[in-house]
Amino acid sequence: MNYLNTNPKRIIHTSSPQFRISKIERAKIILPESLKDILVGLILGDLYLQKWTPNGNPNLQFEQGLINKEYVFHLYDLFKEYCNFEPKVNERKPDPRTKKIYSSVRFNTLSLPCFNELYSLFYPEGKKIIPLNIGDLFTPIGLSYFAMDDGSKSRNNFIFNTNSYTLQEVEFLSSVLKDKFNLDCTIQKYNKDKNQYRISIRIKSVPLFKSIVSPYFHDSMKYKLD
Repeated sequence: MNYLNTNPKRIIHTSSPQFRISKIERAKIILPESLKDILVGLILGDLYLQKWTPNGNPNLQFEQGLINKEYVFHLYDLFKEYCNFEPKVNERKPDPRTKKIYSSVRFNTLSLPCFNELYSLFYPEGKKIIPLNIGDLFTPIGLSYFAMDDGSKSRNNFIFNTNSYTLQEVEFLSSVLKDKFNLDCTIQKYNKDKNQYRISIRIKSVPLFKSIVSPYFHDSMKYKLD
């Protein structure tokens, strides 16, 4: 049976694709601080928020390569009470350069008012930015999900793939990592033609970084720390 529960500890369950909730019911759904902390890290990474109409509510769109299927289902377990459908495999057309098919796993949440706060911070004009108060929003668990979602090991360093942000934003985020977590970072130019930049945690700060994030890393992503 489908139901809506306004108890903050259990918000919504939608096991049937036919499930519908009213505007009043949507307004009662809340986002716990624990999930908000996780979302801050995910939005800095690959998570996409979208409004289908200018005055509508945003939904969350999760997508990762098929190799990260376990991780996607872990995210679904966290946010399934805001969803109407389970994750599904998305078969893309062959890449015109490599002729390979790059499949992904994705799921979306419902469009809900409880996501408006984060949308207004990260998408003030419809394009993702790094908000000026990211230092106040960032927590160890948020850093962990940012690392799982959009980070990678590079020799003895750890890289955040911040390619979609401007150089000024990357510099700002690097300073936040230093001020908030005491992580010493450098900025690397990733694509000379497109002016893309990545944040690299220096070798001397990697042990501290691992001690901060490892308690929150999902098993399927721990290879990034090894």
